Amino acid sequence: MCARLLSRDIKLPLDKSLLVHRLNVALSLRERLFDKPFYRLVYGDSDLLPGLVVDRFGDILVVQIASATMEAHKEDVIAALTQVIKPSGILFKNDSAARDAEGLNRYVETVFGLVPEWVALEENGVKFEAPVIQGQKTGWFYDHRMNRARLAPYAKGKRVLDLYSYIGGWGVQAAAFGASEVFCVDASAFALDGVERNAALNGFAEKMTCIEGDVFEALKELKASEERFDVIVADPPAFIKRKKDMKNGEGAYRRLNEQAMRLLSKDGILVSASCSMHLPEDDLQNILLTSARHLDRNIQMLERGGQGPDHPVHPAIAETRYIKSITCRLLPNS
Repeated sequence: MCARLLSRDIKLPLDKSLLVHRLNVALSLRERLFDKPFYRLVYGDSDLLPGLVVDRFGDILVVQIASATMEAHKEDVIAALTQVIKPSGILFKNDSAARDAEGLNRYVETVFGLVPEWVALEENGVKFEAPVIQGQKTGWFYDHRMNRARLAPYAKGKRVLDLYSYIGGWGVQAAAFGASEVFCVDASAFALDGVERNAALNGFAEKMTCIEGDVFEALKELKASEERFDVIVADPPAFIKRKKDMKNGEGAYRRLNEQAMRLLSKDGILVSASCSMHLPEDDLQNILLTSARHLDRNIQMLERGGQGPDHPVHPAIAETRYIKSITCRLLPNS
């Protein structure tokens, strides 16, 4: 990104008044979309507030600032959010590596009211608590909300494996959708504590099995144990953060999806996701096709998904469209 455009009017100042106006415009969309106040309230450039991200957890707001300009106006940001949302707490989660390029220090700070370690949210009718202070990014990933909802018809009565589970966004919802068993794999013990916490919150603790460790190693061990799953979700962190990572990143996606396919039962379902902006959706589909062919299996693409509408895409900024999700069905080659 070579520049950040706040307005085409050079006389328009970035101040509390402008922030209040644009926050109200952003809020009006989210209130049309959602019955409950759990969503991404501000998505940077797409909401004409470059360098600013705000996730809403009821009356708690978690803010990420990624530009020097917005950092210089952070007091106006606090004042505007307080006026528009009237929150009980605002957390600045400014620990992203993106700040380094702007010469900004990293910090996490409660700048208004009180913010608990874990905050409540609801997604697709399922209750969660997110670790906004110690967790990844803002503590939760609202971007896959609609893709997780699509899991419902595939999960009912099935054995599900959730790879890179974090605190159970996919896995706990699979249990809520009627899965018979759910295995969650993550390298973080803290994240898996969150899985257990959220499973218990919804009364599904007995359905959940947590596996701590490297996902690729866990896949090998599950294969060696002759485990099989009806549904597997592979939603890894970005394997391709920069264009120079393309070759290695595509190889990682290929290995991940192929190893996951080896664990699928007959007529199994794989949900393969990517948050790598540099990986086009068609490339992810080709990776799935190549992986299936290598295993001498047929594959059907059932559904494609992207980020939810609280992450609107700016048509002039390709970087604002980053989520890909493909639901596919693996069949014997006969």
